[in-house]
Parts: sequence; structure tokens; C-alpha cells
Amino acid sequence: MSTRISSNNKQIFIVDDDESVCRALSVMLVTYGFTVDTFTSAEEFFRAVPNSVTGSLVLDIHMSGLDGWETLQRLIASGSKRAVIIISAEKNEGLNKKALKAGALGFLQKPFNGQELVDLINKAH
Repeated sequence: MSTRISSNNKQIFIVDDDESVCRALSVMLVTYGFTVDTFTSAEEFFRAVPNSVTGSLVLDIHMSGLDGWETLQRLIASGSKRAVIIISAEKNEGLNKKALKAGALGFLQKPFNGQELVDLINKAH
């Protein structure tokens, strides 16, 4: 039986233009003890969360406005130290490599196992 690691109330930001994904991930992560804030656009996230606020970011690739790749580039350029986990429903073998090369901590293809996400988040802390 695997041991589930407690998160000690770490802050997680979810940016996905699908509100149902935001809700589902939020509910799941809260059960692991995380504090979660959700945003349906990268622009909304950047307006609401100053760069000085720490936490990890779960970021969808395909969104209107700023997409996940542009958002990740903007975060890195700003000097943000947040760990970023890229998520996508797109079935493309090269996305994992692209996400890591772009500076993300990891990549998960939807639908994914909640424990996989928690393990990646805990890896960041």
C-alpha cells in the first residue's frame, strides 16, 4: 500500500478554461490538504496573483487568450519560482518532453490519476 504524502496546506493555483476541470481538481486537491484557487484564464490568474505569492500552478495548454505555453514563458520571464505542471487532453507523445524543456515540472495528459498530480506537486515542495 502506498503512503499518501500530506501537503501541509500548500497553495495550488489551477488555470484551465474548463470550469468543470477546475472544480474537479480543486475538490480532489483540497481532500489532500492543499489550499486551491482556480482561474478560467491566464489573464485572470495574472491579475489576481502577484508574482511574490508562492505556490504551484496546474496549467492547461489549450486556452483562449494566453495559452499554457505563453503563460509558462511569461512566468519564467518574470522570475517566478512557482512549480508549473502542464495538463492537456491533447494526445501527443511529444508534449511531455516539450513541457519539461519549456521549464515545467511535469506534464499530465487528461484524464489523469489524482495521485499522479499530488505526487508531482509534492515533488515541487
